[in-house]
Amino acid sequence: MRILFTICGRAGSKGIKNKNLRVFCGRYLAHYTVSIIDLYLKKHPETECDIVVNSDSDELIKLVLDNGLRKIEVINRDESLSGDSIGKIDVINDCLSKMEESTGQTYDMVLDLDITSPLRTIADLEKVIETQRDTGADVTTTVAEARRNPYFNQVMRTEHGVKKVIESDYTARQQAPEIFDMNASIYAYSPEYLRTGKGVLNGYCEIVKMYDTGILDLDHENDFELMEVIAEYLFKKMPEFKEIRDNIVKI
Repeated sequence: MRILFTICGRAGSKGIKNKNLRVFCGRYLAHYTVSIIDLYLKKHPETECDIVVNSDSDELIKLVLDNGLRKIEVINRDESLSGDSIGKIDVINDCLSKMEESTGQTYDMVLDLDITSPLRTIADLEKVIETQRDTGADVTTTVAEARRNPYFNQVMRTEHGVKKVIESDYTARQQAPEIFDMNASIYAYSPEYLRTGKGVLNGYCEIVKMYDTGILDLDHENDFELMEVIAEYLFKKMPEFKEIRDNIVKI
């Protein structure tokens, strides 16, 4: 099996300034992504792969390349793929086509790991790859069990107060269908599906559940600070999270 690992990040950020360049718990945030790829490949030496960073930020590209763990290819992101309205799946598809052209390789899977999700484990990555390989899905993505359920305890505003998002007669959350939050951490794509240009959920999509506390949306500075607090707790209590951090070359 040959995998294309993609690391994609734009310059700047509206919520947290230059968040892709930030230091997280004493290590560069982007290096957590390189670290988990490195540890996975050490554990699975039979896996053939290429790793590519795609960005319009010279600073991020330099940071990712200077990781001390793995050789990484570079795609300088086209200006047409740099706007706020561009979906990440379009950037990943661009990685695939350009890497196929430059390497002459074909890939069995494209695996994207989000830079802003440092708290994931090798087991998470293994499960995503196994699920994608074994099911033949178009996409396999990571999720967390939702803390609220639109059939039971989520409401929306109407002209006359609020009502359930989805009408139901459930009297206990356990009766309602299981609901998941997409956590934007790991995505595995079929190359053929990527080339269709369709969205993540427009094809046959499988999911892998992750430890829900480890992932927060980094939209504001306090989100970043809170995730560092959570990370320090996880590093102390759960060695599977700590090994990703400890594998990174110290600043």
